[in-house]
Amino acid sequence: MNVSTQVAEQAVHWLMEMQQGALNPRQQAAWQHWLNAHSDHQRAWDHMQRVNQRLRGMPSGLAHAALNAPTSTSRRKALKLLLILGAGSAAAWSLRQQHLLPPLSADYRSPVGQRRKVQLADGSQLQLNTGSAVDVHFDGQQRLVRLLQGEILLTGAAGNAPLQVLTGQGLLTSQAARLNVRQFSDHTQLAVLGGRVDVMPNIYSGLPLTVLASHQVNVTRKGWDTPRPTDTNSGAWADGMLVAAHMRLEDFLGELGRYRRGQLNCDPQVADLLISGSYPLDDSERILDLLEVSLPVKVRRFTRYWVTVQASA
Repeated sequence: MNVSTQVAEQAVHWLMEMQQGALNPRQQAAWQHWLNAHSDHQRAWDHMQRVNQRLRGMPSGLAHAALNAPTSTSRRKALKLLLILGAGSAAAWSLRQQHLLPPLSADYRSPVGQRRKVQLADGSQLQLNTGSAVDVHFDGQQRLVRLLQGEILLTGAAGNAPLQVLTGQGLLTSQAARLNVRQFSDHTQLAVLGGRVDVMPNIYSGLPLTVLASHQVNVTRKGWDTPRPTDTNSGAWADGMLVAAHMRLEDFLGELGRYRRGQLNCDPQVADLLISGSYPLDDSERILDLLEVSLPVKVRRFTRYWVTVQASA
């Protein structure tokens, strides 16, 4: 990722401000305004956070300088250099080799707001939702898809080896199932759209859970909740649709926000309004316009990257 020196310096400035303590309300507002002022700011900030979180595992002079610099000025310079060098640098290459920057090192990725289809070596079809990344390991012994970030829809083809999906919480195993898998920070959401899938959490010693077609379940590293019928929106993104059935407006905007850069806010006064319908994901601006027609709300666009849905006057 290449960014200008000015944007890099701004990103590092805000990171170090936050590391020195919680921002006051004025600083918080200033940071949020900067973040949403331009897409380059968002890209730089996301990358800066990834760099900072994973520096300790990187055996390079840049990492040592950034982590152990005696002054904040030295650390700022080292961090800024890492950010400017980006994914094409030797330092970032070292990160990728150690799987410390999964989205950057992934075999297949899809940026925010875009979806991608991939035909796998065994004939299985893999679809990546917005902001997703996977590694794929297929050989004579295994068929493994590692979900690093985001959400996938996997339509498995029959093969000699089981088809497996590895997430942050566990291993999902099937033969030729059709499954939608979404990675959250603390759990995996599995929806089985066809066939059956066995679920084995990372820290679990019992028998796996078998999830049947038309059911979904949330999986943690230690177990799972009760399987339930799939939501109407499960897998709809693969057809370019966001489907809502009496969904709270706040939840709806949370889903829609995954496909947009910037911040999509919901005023608490309208958060519990219910919305139903099917909406095309490729035109989020049109969806926002439709909200003003179907609900008593007003969409306020402060900037392209800062939008708030509030009660209409």
